[in-house]
Amino acid sequence: MTVKQLSLPELVAACDELGVTQVGLWREPVQEYGLRAAAKLVRDAGLTVTTLCRGGFLTATEPQERARALTDNRRAVDEAAALGTDTLVLVSGGLPPGSKDLHGARERIADALGELAPYAEDQGVRLAIEPLHPMYAADRCVVSTLAQALDLAERFPARQVGVTVDTYHIWWDDQAPAQIARAGASGRIHTFQLADWTTPLPAGVLTGRGQIGDGAIDMREWLGHVAAAGYTGPVEVELFNDGLWARDGREVLAETADRFVTHVTSPPAEQLTR
Repeated sequence: MTVKQLSLPELVAACDELGVTQVGLWREPVQEYGLRAAAKLVRDAGLTVTTLCRGGFLTATEPQERARALTDNRRAVDEAAALGTDTLVLVSGGLPPGSKDLHGARERIADALGELAPYAEDQGVRLAIEPLHPMYAADRCVVSTLAQALDLAERFPARQVGVTVDTYHIWWDDQAPAQIARAGASGRIHTFQLADWTTPLPAGVLTGRGQIGDGAIDMREWLGHVAAAGYTGPVEVELFNDGLWARDGREVLAETADRFVTHVTSPPAEQLTR
């Protein structure tokens, strides 16, 4: 999604040029290209698919809508398995029209997970509940904190359901480090994602994720939290940003890889100059 202006073949070629060996995919471009063709494309290029995004939207109250959501999520599980990833990221869904019942919406997510988690396990896929910043609670995700995500996930075995830790959504929460430790203790950190927090937010707020290093989030600190919790999996960068999407995708990918090294994995400049 960081370079959604690139087609899948262009993305694969750019990853090869830059030495990027892992990629998180979104369902829409995979479906547009064709699932089997996409799986072959990344496999032939030697790329590992880290996660597939996204399933979820499980809060509907109307029976037919709920049935459609469950069917679509089973399809998403099948797509993840076909692409060779063991992790499907879930954005749980917002409040149904006219509803103010956050608790009821979260319970419907739990009910849906009860049906989806065993199916996913049978396909070798884990479900990763992603808490989104509270500004999305009404329309996109009633799960706003890692604590809420873990309260849902812990109703199921860790091999079935865990969480997505995304800096953009949790950096403001002073309880998040303790919740990362909680998740790590039970093996429930299924993926770790980075995006920076920049202001002002754009209209609609969806495409406000900043390039690494441009905002307020200390990426090294959050990498330290997940590492201390025992997470050794891939680290994804996921940026929704109109300015980045308007640029040359290869240039953005190269910049993102460079920012990752500079602001995430390398020691801070003050340490290098001591």
